[in-house]
Amino acid sequence: MPDSSKTEKATPKKRQDERKKGNIFQSTDIVSAISLLSIFLILRMSLPNAYEFMQQFITRYFSYTSSMDSLSQASVIDIAKDCIGAILTLAGPVMLTSITAAIIGTALQTKLKFSKEKIKFKFSNISPLQGMKRIFSIRSIVELIKSVVKISIMIYLLYTSLLSISHDFTKMMYADVYQGVLFILENIMSIVLKLCAAFIVISALDYLYQWWEYERNIRMSKQDLKEEYKQMEGDPHVKGQQRERRRKMSMQRMMQQVPTADVIVRNPTHFAVALRYDIENDAAPIVVAKGQDYSALRIIAIAEKHNIPMTENKPLAQALYREVEVNRPIPAEYYVVLAEIMAWVYSMKRGSADIEGSK
Repeated sequence: MPDSSKTEKATPKKRQDERKKGNIFQSTDIVSAISLLSIFLILRMSLPNAYEFMQQFITRYFSYTSSMDSLSQASVIDIAKDCIGAILTLAGPVMLTSITAAIIGTALQTKLKFSKEKIKFKFSNISPLQGMKRIFSIRSIVELIKSVVKISIMIYLLYTSLLSISHDFTKMMYADVYQGVLFILENIMSIVLKLCAAFIVISALDYLYQWWEYERNIRMSKQDLKEEYKQMEGDPHVKGQQRERRRKMSMQRMMQQVPTADVIVRNPTHFAVALRYDIENDAAPIVVAKGQDYSALRIIAIAEKHNIPMTENKPLAQALYREVEVNRPIPAEYYVVLAEIMAWVYSMKRGSADIEGSK
């Protein structure tokens, strides 16, 4: 019985852990219903050809009795090969269909998840006490009720179907073998399809029950949620992954701001700081991006692509990189140096504008 304190739905991590243990809900009735339906559908489609094949096979071997005086070792081997081939021809499609249907029915529910935990030796599997608990558990009672219901439905369908066709049995006395076999097979198929339809309904209900029971068994208490949260937050690997994701997102946002810069101060490739200065809105130049080594090379490459002016100033580039955060204004002690640089940038822009105007 599940713990009454476990009232919360299972978290994704809890579900993943349960899957690793092999604890996956599935309905065996679904697999049985799909297999049964598939087998009899393939039988219904292949029976005319199977009947003709068997007729030719039996006729051919009965004809050998009039022409074969004795059996040799070679002829016995040939007959055995023919019989094995006939069995495989008749039973092969049914066997392949049954295996395929079972695999599909299982895969749809479990995604063919393999777990080593299920094949490990556990003392509880051979413990008499645990065995008695399983025998007298709620699950066993439910399985017993399901079996009784299925058997009752099967008996009822068989009884009503045989009762409805019983008056036609006397007509078989005047029919040939082929018609008799065909009549019997058609009625067998009709009964089987009714049973399959009933089992599909039962398996659908069983699937819902298995899902409900699984969800109930993996529920968590509030304390379990707190412990899981602490475990995930305290995991160095998880923290490292989170930091790396944040760093990549921050780097991407920073690189997107480089085209808005007015000038790049670099040293010459080890440090690069991108500055923007809007006279109307900014009280001082703003650092929109900064980088060292590889990040500096990326900033320089983007700046070259967008024709942003660059100046080499080793002390200033290192100081701005170490002291000023991204999207923050530069300190007052660098105003004089930056004023000269910005004046140079504006003179370059005016020169470019004059050249464009003369053209």
